[in-house]
Amino acid sequence: MSVFLRHIRACNTAVLPGARLPFCVSGMTVGYVTPAFSDVLAGFPAVTRDDAGVTLHEPAALPAIARDVAARGYGRHRGEAFDVRAEPGGKVLTTIDRGALPVFGVMAEGIHANGLVRRADGLHVWVARRAADKALDPGKLDHIVAGGMPAGMTAFETWVKEAAEEASIGETLARTACFTGTVHYAMDRPEGLRRDVLHCYDIELPESFTPIPADGEVEGFALWPIADVLAAVRDTDDFKFNVNLVLIDLFLREGLIAGAEAGELSAALAGG
Repeated sequence: MSVFLRHIRACNTAVLPGARLPFCVSGMTVGYVTPAFSDVLAGFPAVTRDDAGVTLHEPAALPAIARDVAARGYGRHRGEAFDVRAEPGGKVLTTIDRGALPVFGVMAEGIHANGLVRRADGLHVWVARRAADKALDPGKLDHIVAGGMPAGMTAFETWVKEAAEEASIGETLARTACFTGTVHYAMDRPEGLRRDVLHCYDIELPESFTPIPADGEVEGFALWPIADVLAAVRDTDDFKFNVNLVLIDLFLREGLIAGAEAGELSAALAGG
């Protein structure tokens, strides 16, 4: 078994629905909630619960419900609205605060980008270190740019916005990035159920460019030879959990993992 496979398995620990109940909006399943949390939701007039699951009859009521339950300790209120869809690219049914996504088991979309520099001595990758005061995985290694997709924005619009905010990458340069595919997983975390879809990009950066933290999300950046990045993913858990998956995809595309191991990892990523 590939040693890299542990990262993919670590991000796919949730069995759905498992013990959870479907959470439905406008006749479509958009999330999964625990039985205990379904008891809380059943107290709202806009919600009904039965053996089939939990149904929200008034989609516009979800933001207020999420804020209410956050005040009672179910999830957090972060002041960032995300679109609620039954599937990626589907119709937007309502919105929900980002901090409430895991407790409702609602799918979240985001972007991750590999910042690449092709030098005479080989391919290098810009690596960020997350700020020590981050609520999620403080101090872990990260991509040059990564972030959630706010309500009303496309993945590419989010990439351009986050590129400027997190790494001071100007719009003209940011628009040269190439979409490489999506990574998805369902993961049990202390904060709840994470059902994430990551829209992934590569951006080829000139040697003269140095990313500069602009919003306090990261402490700083370092340019690593890709062999060192591969070793860190292979031998440690220093990178944020989902960054490992996007980097494994990069290693595969660059031919750094080959043969049967490449097939095993490609299949695991596709089935995640």
